[in-house]
Amino acid sequence: MFNKVLIANRGEIAVRIIRACRELGLGTVAVFSDADREALHVRYADEAYYIGSSHARDSYLRGDKLIAIAKQSGAGAVHPGYGFLAERDDFAHMVQDAGLVFIGPRPSAIAAMGDKATARAMVTKAGVPVVPGTEGEGSLSDEEIADIAPKIGFPLLIKATAGGGGRGMREVKSQAELPDLLRAARQEAESAFGDGNVYLEKLLTKARHIEFQILADDHGNIIHLGERECSLQRRHQKLLEESPSPFLDDELRKEMGQVAIKASAAVDYLNAGTIEFLVDEDQKFYFLEMNTRLQVEHPVTEMVTGIDIVKEQIRISRGRKLRTKQKDVRLQGWAIECRINAEDPYNDFLPSTGKITQSLLPTGPGVRVDTGVYAGFEISPYYDSLISKLICWGETRGEAILRMRRALEEYRILGVKTNIPFHQNILASTRFIAGRYDTRFVEERFSMDQAEAGKKNLAAIAALMATIVAHREGQRASQIVRKSERDTSNWKWMGRWERVNRS
Repeated sequence: MFNKVLIANRGEIAVRIIRACRELGLGTVAVFSDADREALHVRYADEAYYIGSSHARDSYLRGDKLIAIAKQSGAGAVHPGYGFLAERDDFAHMVQDAGLVFIGPRPSAIAAMGDKATARAMVTKAGVPVVPGTEGEGSLSDEEIADIAPKIGFPLLIKATAGGGGRGMREVKSQAELPDLLRAARQEAESAFGDGNVYLEKLLTKARHIEFQILADDHGNIIHLGERECSLQRRHQKLLEESPSPFLDDELRKEMGQVAIKASAAVDYLNAGTIEFLVDEDQKFYFLEMNTRLQVEHPVTEMVTGIDIVKEQIRISRGRKLRTKQKDVRLQGWAIECRINAEDPYNDFLPSTGKITQSLLPTGPGVRVDTGVYAGFEISPYYDSLISKLICWGETRGEAILRMRRALEEYRILGVKTNIPFHQNILASTRFIAGRYDTRFVEERFSMDQAEAGKKNLAAIAALMATIVAHREGQRASQIVRKSERDTSNWKWMGRWERVNRS
C-alpha cells in the first residue's frame, strides 16, 4: 500500500492528478524541467524535484530519472498521466522492477494494445470487428505495404503502430503517392515514438469517432462508463468532445459497450483505458485502437456519470474493487469539452508562445476548467499547446451548448493567441447544433473565414434592423396618440393654470 505518488507529467494533467491524490489523503511529488520551474503543478505538489532541461527527451522522457526521484522522495507509486511515458510498456516494467506501483495497466496490456497491428490481431481473434487493413502481427516492409495497399482500396491511412495523436499518420489517395507518404510517416513515427513501424487501414468516409471509457480492477470486474463523441478533429487531433454522442441510440450504445468490455478482457486489462471505434453512416462500428491510459477528454465522462476516473485509477492500483457495477452506471445530462490551445486559428493554427499576461476563468453553473497555467506563466515551444480544458454540463445538449457559449465568451486570456474563436464558431454552426458532423467536418466543411464572414453579415443586418426600429419608435414618440379630452390643447390649459395660480 502506498501513501505518496510521483506524477511523471506536467501541465493541467499533473494538477488534475495532484487534486485527486489530495482528496484521497495521499502525498504528491512533482517533477519539472527548466521551462516548468514556475509551473502550477510544481506549486501545488507537496514536493517538487528538478528533472532536466526543457527538452522532453532530457526530462519527462527520462524513466531512469523519474524512478530515482520516486525512491529519493519516498513515493510508492508513479502516475504517468497521458503522453510522454504513459503508454510505454518498458517504463511500466521499470517502475515495477524498482518495487513501485505503476498507476495504469499491466505492461503486457500496454505492449499488446500499444502496437496497433498486434491489437487489431488480438481483438479480431476475440470476435471484435476491425477496420479493414493490414492484418496480422509484426512489421511490414515498404514493398509488402505497396503490394497490399491496392487490395485494401484507396483512400487509406498509413498509421504508426506505436503511436497516437495523429503523429506518424498520413492519408493516401492513390498508389502513386504511397512511397513518399510512407517514407514521411515512418520518419515522423521514428522521431516521435522511437519506432518507425507502420500499418495500413481503410479510410472510412463520413465516419464518426466514438470511444468508450473502460475501468477494470484486479478482481475480474470490467465496466464501461458510456461513450464520448470525438469526431470534431483537425489533422487527426481532437478539438472538442461531448458525452453522450448525439449519434448513438440506447441499443447501439449497449452493443458497443459490450464489445468494448470484450476487447479489454482479451488482453486481461487493468485500470482505466479507452476503446476507440469508427462508426459509419449505417451505424456499423469497427475497432480502431485502444488507449492504455487516461484520456485528455476524460472530464466529460466524469461530468455525466459522477465518477472520478483519476481517483478510481488510484484505488484500483491499491488493490480495491470497483465501487460501481455496470447496472449502476447512468449517463445524466450532457457534457461538452473544448480544448483551449495556444494557437492562432486564423493562421492555420500556428502555435503561439509567450507570457500569459491575464487569465480570467469562466465560472457559473455547470462550468469546469482544468488548467495548469496562470497569469505570468510562460507558454514555451517545448511541449504541446494545451492551455486548459473547458468543460460544461447541462441537463440537455442544448443547455450544455448554451453554457459553453457563455463560458467561451467569459474566458479571457491575454498575451498569447488561443483557439477560443474557433470553438465559438463551431458552437454557432448549424451542423454542430444539429449533431450532423463527422471526422472530416472541420477540414472539409468548416472555415474560419466563412464563419467570420457570416458573423459580419449578421452584424450588418442587426445594425440595419436596430436603426429601423429606433426610427419607428422616434416617429411614434413625436405623434399625438389620442385626442385631448378638453376643448383645447393641453398647452393652453397649462398656461391658464399658471396664470390663475400666480394671482
